[in-house]
Amino acid sequence: MRPVKAINKMSSGEPLKITAFGDSLTYGWMVSRGYLDYLGEMINERYPGCRVDILNRGVPGDTALDGFSRLKRDVLRDRADLVLVQFGLNDAYTGFSPDEFESNLERIISELKSSFDPEIVLLTSVYIKMPEYRLVLQYYDRIERLAEKYKLTLVKVHRYWEDRVGAGTDFYKLVQADGVHPTEEGYRLFAESVMEIFSKGDF
Repeated sequence: MRPVKAINKMSSGEPLKITAFGDSLTYGWMVSRGYLDYLGEMINERYPGCRVDILNRGVPGDTALDGFSRLKRDVLRDRADLVLVQFGLNDAYTGFSPDEFESNLERIISELKSSFDPEIVLLTSVYIKMPEYRLVLQYYDRIERLAEKYKLTLVKVHRYWEDRVGAGTDFYKLVQADGVHPTEEGYRLFAESVMEIFSKGDF
């Protein structure tokens, strides 16, 4: 599934506003260029006539519950055409159960839909080479389940990373010293995974 309205706007050269809502991966932790910087460039390259405005509403350390608490202030007021939603890792690391995470993420989705009903894209976060990755995958599964339930566009960022690492990309060039936050090279890969949903063609 693709965000058809956004693609049509980009194709026709109409202004497009995107709000990116999430945690430190959305924010662009400890880098000069995060995934949103690369995404803007990729959109302009693919759709040269497009006038896209990407608003970064990422806050380091945020869980889905934190996100819901600032939804009105940071997202609803933007009234963007498209909202990219990325949470999950902090929920896993700070003790929220997968059920609690899913419930809080669903509250975000419901509030967006009932407020101004933008196109919503759910994103998983990155692939990590740590034992707790099996736990993290439970949270990614809940994101996928909500995407299916609400018929939303889903970007499996972690699978894109896994595929690239499996094809020979050095994982440790994609992440900073903590093994989680992307380097600029990792953020470029993150943006590539998101850009796939904006490809032209049959919907």
